[in-house]
Amino acid sequence: MEIRRLTIKYAKVRIPRMSHWTGKYVIGLTGNIGTGKSVIRKMLEHLGAFGIDADGLSHQATAKGGPAYDQVVQAFGEFVVGEDGQIDRQALGNIVFANPKALAKLEAIIHPIVRQAVDILSKRATQKVIVIEAIKLLEGDIAGWCDAVWVVNAPDDVQIARLMQKRKMTSDQARQRIQAQNIQADKLAKANVVIQNAGSFEEAWVQVQAAWATLVSGGFAQPEEAATTFVAATQAATVIRSRTTPAISVRRGKPADAAAIATFVNQVSKPSTPLTRTDIMEAFGQKAFTLAQVNGALGALAGWRVDNLVTRIDELHLLPEVSLDSVLKPMLEAIELSSSELQSEASFIFLPPAMNASAAAFSAVGYEPIMPEKISITAWREAVKESQPAGTMLLFKKLREDRVLRPV
Repeated sequence: MEIRRLTIKYAKVRIPRMSHWTGKYVIGLTGNIGTGKSVIRKMLEHLGAFGIDADGLSHQATAKGGPAYDQVVQAFGEFVVGEDGQIDRQALGNIVFANPKALAKLEAIIHPIVRQAVDILSKRATQKVIVIEAIKLLEGDIAGWCDAVWVVNAPDDVQIARLMQKRKMTSDQARQRIQAQNIQADKLAKANVVIQNAGSFEEAWVQVQAAWATLVSGGFAQPEEAATTFVAATQAATVIRSRTTPAISVRRGKPADAAAIATFVNQVSKPSTPLTRTDIMEAFGQKAFTLAQVNGALGALAGWRVDNLVTRIDELHLLPEVSLDSVLKPMLEAIELSSSELQSEASFIFLPPAMNASAAAFSAVGYEPIMPEKISITAWREAVKESQPAGTMLLFKKLREDRVLRPV
């Protein structure tokens, strides 16, 4: 095996050559809880990779109706089931993270299902680079599928602060979760790439771009511009020119657009605290932006993300003089095309109250109102439950008939 080394300011990089899925380069992304793995996966998706959240797949597998639900309930008892019929992940976590044998039993149920789902998704992916995010990557079989291991690193105090802020854990709960995992130093010792993620989004972005550049130079990946060829194709397909219709082009936003996005949102939505470029850069760690140019100037934008095979569109901003009907279809088509590249199964729009009167325009492009409790697929319903802003109208469109984690 040939090992190439690259030394950069923030990351240690060694690139091996091998392949599990023909024609694809596989990055195994790991690191202890609270190090920020998902942010790094999103960065790689912005650069053109196909990301898989193996931990998110395990949550889908244990959802009511999922392939692991009955086995988990039988193994740990009805007391891990909440009033809504779902497995109470906090209650289950309190058991397994305090008892290594219980954790091993849970993993023996879930890991084979997740491996199967990862295999299916990777084979279907059209991207040349696959990123598999998994907290237990090195402890399982998936590590053997990876061409390189990337480890995200952050000090314990940063991990604890993130867990307390984002997952509402107590300090003791956060320490228990960290201590229940394998030592981070062991992961770092096996890394081909180390991303230090204790600072800002931009500091991490510099490291990810540098490591990605080694993939490009080695022929494993395409430059960012080439990796998003489908966006250029979408843009060409959605340019409209006539005497009565403005010229509209749609493209995917990049971190380089952060300042322009912040300025636009401040102009259109007038938030009580104006957004800064740094705010948008941080948002890129969670979502993507689709921009609509109207007669050559930015006229509308949408913020969206795909997690666990579900698309959620939670931002839509447009200038008062721009007609929603003129930009809605090309923007949603671009988002759905990007979502299909990420194998999304369903798309949800969280429509703010000020736009409720525009629901008919969304219906014309296939999005219909739905109440969360009427969503038949548990994983989709849970995705909406965890992210729908209060007071918004929920719109839904199915993107694909087949499902990876169909109950078995």
